[in-house]
Amino acid sequence: MIETSASVPAGAPGPAPPEEEPPLAPTQSMPQAPIHEPVRLPVPAGVGRFLVLAAVFVCAACGLVYELELVALGSYLAGDSVTHTSVVLSVMVFAMGLGSLLAKRLRTRAAAGFGIVEALLALVGGGSAMALYAYFAWVGGSMTVIIGFSLVIGVLIGAEMPLLMTLIQRIRAQDAGGAVADLFAADYVGALVGGLAFPFLLLPLTGGLPGALAVGTVNAVAGGVLVLWLFRGDLSPRSRRVLLTVNALVVALLITGVAVVDSFEKAARRAVYGGEVRTVRNTAVQEIVLTEGVRHAGGSEPAGFGIFLDGRLRVCDGDERRYHEALVHPVLAAGPRGRVLVLGGGDGLALREVLRHRRVESATVVELDPGVVELARDDQVLGRLNRRSLDDPRVRVETGDAFEWLRSWPDSGRPPYDVIVSDLPDPGISDSSRLYSQEFFGLAARALSERGRLAVHAGPAGERPRTYWTVETTLRAVGLRTAPYVVDGRLSGLAAGLDRSRRRGGVAPGGRSGDWGFVLAAHGAPPPLALGPGGPAPRAFEEADLRRATARAEQNRIVGLRPSTLTRPRYQD
Repeated sequence: MIETSASVPAGAPGPAPPEEEPPLAPTQSMPQAPIHEPVRLPVPAGVGRFLVLAAVFVCAACGLVYELELVALGSYLAGDSVTHTSVVLSVMVFAMGLGSLLAKRLRTRAAAGFGIVEALLALVGGGSAMALYAYFAWVGGSMTVIIGFSLVIGVLIGAEMPLLMTLIQRIRAQDAGGAVADLFAADYVGALVGGLAFPFLLLPLTGGLPGALAVGTVNAVAGGVLVLWLFRGDLSPRSRRVLLTVNALVVALLITGVAVVDSFEKAARRAVYGGEVRTVRNTAVQEIVLTEGVRHAGGSEPAGFGIFLDGRLRVCDGDERRYHEALVHPVLAAGPRGRVLVLGGGDGLALREVLRHRRVESATVVELDPGVVELARDDQVLGRLNRRSLDDPRVRVETGDAFEWLRSWPDSGRPPYDVIVSDLPDPGISDSSRLYSQEFFGLAARALSERGRLAVHAGPAGERPRTYWTVETTLRAVGLRTAPYVVDGRLSGLAAGLDRSRRRGGVAPGGRSGDWGFVLAAHGAPPPLALGPGGPAPRAFEEADLRRATARAEQNRIVGLRPSTLTRPRYQD
């Protein structure tokens, strides 16, 4: 028989047993995660855990409000909301990652570290809106400061989560995955609440500055209570005194800010608007400011009345008549004019010129912000300027977005319009670019009668010629024939959409007057550019002005441009 190598002859000694490995020396032991002793809490562990998650919820809501406040201020103070939103969000997300890394050094003293972080976040985040507005009002510019606040706030928000993770593990040891899931769930739900509360509660009820200060106060109280009460066992007597003093000081500063915010806003608005602020209304859409004393370019006497929408001068009574006559009268000069649609124009000033034409049978105004219409009816000065046009029996006022209103027009059963007047914000403002898109003009063309005409305000052609000719190109892209014209004489920022840091007191850059670019469009043949016999007597805009306006437009024509669409806006020069 063949024996295998494992076979052992009878009586032979067996193989030696394997030697046992010696135990590992202490220096050879496997690394262990640090084990913290459970902290002594004034409440049961389950309640303590719930309170930590509640603090995560509150801090997340406050943090998102700070973020949205910076985004809103970036758009309001510096214009171009797409650019500033992208910058603020990018910087803040980067800073949050940086804050998470820096928080690693604080984990050994997580309670004290979290208390300091929340106090600083409450002070910086809650006071950011007030500080930014002050800088803009008395220094000018704002983007660099906005980036600075985004960086600091992002670092402080990013430092919260590692510290909270450490604190919640002090209450009851839990697998890392479960603890992270709980924390992020509370964080995301809090962010949702903060994101919804900002536009629907804080802005309409309190306004931007008081709302940010109030949120900062809530943030400071939530962080202070969590650390000074729930985790007081982790703090030395000296740390408790320091944190209590810091939190009390932060809350006192924020409450003081709330108390003086009205006086601060009045002083800042006088510095921003260059005149006496008569009325301020914060609507769900925008801030509306009526002023006295807005000055003309190169003039020494106040121009009087001005309307600012989100900080942009939209109406100045020194040049508004010339603008509105140039917008309205050429489109009403030739052809039918029984039914007129005004898009925007809730101030009633374009409508005033429309109603000067006796053959107008009905006029519909579609205005996004009912607050503008209400102010146009209630304010004595504005009512005198618009000649109470909104109360004319021929007028119907509808509240809504112009794009959505035109989109739903076929389902309304209304007949097409003979004239459409587009008195909308400047296309250079990113929020308005959709109202100058190929899709929007296609909807407007569909609502025009066969012989109907469309008049479009297309921004300052001299300052932004590429934007102006992109509007004209986009109108042609939907099959309309166009007649462009550029009117000189803009003394203010009326309909130009330029931010106040570039245009103090409504004066054009360099003290020179600017222009308004308009485009007249129609089906079939190009519409004639004339004021026409039998129309209302011109007051600030005459036939000779229109001839010069036609020649002025052709001097700077830009060819080869592409139309602007919803998915590819082309109005940022």
